[in-house]
Amino acid sequence: MPNLLGVTNPVPNYDNTNSNRPIVNAQKPDNPLVQNVPDPTRVVRPDAKTEQQGADNPLASNNLRYDSNLQVFLQQLRNMPDLMGELSKVVTFLNGMVTTPGLDAGVVQELQTLLQMFQMDSEQFRSFFLSQIQTGTRFGGPLFAILRQAYQKAGSESAKEAILNFAKRYSDFSSTAHISNRILQELEQIRSRMPQSWQGQLSEQMALLENGLHSGDRAGSLKLLQGQILPYLGSYISRFHDMGAVRNFLSLLVLDMTRYENGMESELLMAFRQMSNYGDSLSGLSKLNDAEVWKLLKDNEFTLASKSDVFAEKMAQATTRALSGEFGTDMRESFQEILRALMINESVYMPLNHMMIPLEYQGKKMYSEFWVDPDAEEQSGERKGEKKIQFLFKMDIESLGFLEITLAAHNNQIDLSIYGPKGVTGNSSTVAKDLQDILQSHGFSENNIRVLDEKQPLTLTEVFPDLFEGKRSINVKI
Repeated sequence: MPNLLGVTNPVPNYDNTNSNRPIVNAQKPDNPLVQNVPDPTRVVRPDAKTEQQGADNPLASNNLRYDSNLQVFLQQLRNMPDLMGELSKVVTFLNGMVTTPGLDAGVVQELQTLLQMFQMDSEQFRSFFLSQIQTGTRFGGPLFAILRQAYQKAGSESAKEAILNFAKRYSDFSSTAHISNRILQELEQIRSRMPQSWQGQLSEQMALLENGLHSGDRAGSLKLLQGQILPYLGSYISRFHDMGAVRNFLSLLVLDMTRYENGMESELLMAFRQMSNYGDSLSGLSKLNDAEVWKLLKDNEFTLASKSDVFAEKMAQATTRALSGEFGTDMRESFQEILRALMINESVYMPLNHMMIPLEYQGKKMYSEFWVDPDAEEQSGERKGEKKIQFLFKMDIESLGFLEITLAAHNNQIDLSIYGPKGVTGNSSTVAKDLQDILQSHGFSENNIRVLDEKQPLTLTEVFPDLFEGKRSINVKI
């Protein structure tokens, strides 16, 4: 039937009314007028049209992808904020801010403590670096090493679901303090936006809830939230038809309540026991008594490092103040960019740990971020397919410039490449010799070290090709 109303957008070279349209040779794959050239290696549509936006080069298009979460994620990585540049701006501003007259003494002390943490000697830097690694690895240690192997070898979906269910409950359980604080913050945001006549009762409920959360009474806190606070907020919204910020914060509150409930100790222990029913590799878990299980879950490296991570706490406090506008518009935008850069890797499952290191060492400032893949694979050569640990460091060093370092560790072998400015590459032999001596002093005898000119910044998909290929549970179809 002809399109008499013209309700569809005309497509070049597909308009039947154009009798003078060019004849296209559909066998030329380099012809830009042809969509979906037949390719025996791919499944294509029979009508020669392409629905995927930027299907040929997903990273070259700014269009929003609707067919793959992975490609959206990779596009966001490409547009990730300059974390090192934003850190430099923030530190410079805060150094000036602590000397500003009239600033609250408590805020000054808080900011001075944060800035002093950037000044480290070699031993302090070592401790800080290890702490960053430990706090960035929630699912580390012997238990989760066993669970990873069991998941890869699991022959049934039930076994995989049992492992994932436990991992999710453990994640919420280990985030209890963070979730509790978020619940109180969301309730305060709601309370401050309610009429005065409605704030009194909610304030009383919040005081009771705060006591319950801080004392660890999860059952009592959930009873108060679900039985009193949530119905009270629901009646307020029903009465005033408040569909604005209050309802938005209420939606966040419900999500955090769900996570708080999902982290219940009894349910976590039950999920742990259920895993022992699947496969010989997990059957040994049933031999552990409850005290031994809780020691594994509460006294691991991640939990202990998180409790002593003062830097993260101080950084979070400064971020909260900045985002609330206390430091001005410029600092709010900078902290927003820092937060976006740090959180983008948490938006989906990605098998990389991402951390930052702001450092002042021997009078020189260095702002760095790095990524680690503890389960990478060799892509070529004699060791193709073998496991390795892969690092990518990006550094901005005062008076020296921008450097990038890739490091791959396989047994006692190290492959290390440094990409930097002329100040580094002009002394490549000296740099390589010094690094060789350092590695040998730590027991790494077979090393391959290269010092190269920085031509263009490395991308994550270059250093971690598994990420681009969508392996290891990244590519989730919508």
